[in-house]
Amino acid sequence: MSNELRSKSKSRYFRIALILGLSILGIAIALLVQFSNGDKNGAIKIANQCPLNEQGAKAISSLKEGDLGALIGTGLGRGYANMKFLQEDGQELSIADFSGKPILVNFWATWCAPCREEMPAIDNLAAKYDKDIFEVVTINLDRGEKGLQKARKFFDEIEIENLKLYADPTYKAFDLLVTNSVALGLPATLLLDKNGCELAILQGSATWDSEQAIDVIDELITVSSK
Repeated sequence: MSNELRSKSKSRYFRIALILGLSILGIAIALLVQFSNGDKNGAIKIANQCPLNEQGAKAISSLKEGDLGALIGTGLGRGYANMKFLQEDGQELSIADFSGKPILVNFWATWCAPCREEMPAIDNLAAKYDKDIFEVVTINLDRGEKGLQKARKFFDEIEIENLKLYADPTYKAFDLLVTNSVALGLPATLLLDKNGCELAILQGSATWDSEQAIDVIDELITVSSK
């Protein structure tokens, strides 16, 4: 092969590689935009949905002690009003359906040992408050058609009395947390104000009916009332 042919061949391969590289880059940018900003197919934007509330977040996180030591006050403007999940009967809900009161949102699964361990304490926490003032929302992540059945069986086995069963079998809600670096694994808990705005997060389990936890929830209620 002559030097001229080799040169043309290298040039052709370079152009092909460049086109492929630009195509891959374009796809990556499109996916990033979809996850970050939301689109008509159901991706939801949570960043910059609420006013900043670092003062409220700091007031809540200042009370963390014991196994709530990993609680992180945020108040960075993330909002979850449009985050959707299912009731036990299959009806769709969103965080907006709980507006008007602060809520604790706990993501869990039956295969998650720490999730199972903390659930009785979460049930006890829910019993301590009038649901008009504060509510606990536990969202199960067991996949598949039988996911809810597994969750219901577990609730019945440990005699849960104060929690409703909600589910996210598609992981769309939990993926919002992962995509926005809010959570990496289970259990994951959000403390949201009356407008569904994030004030604190906890990655990992906790004794949610402890004195320290009650202090944190009382402060969440106080901050949300302002």
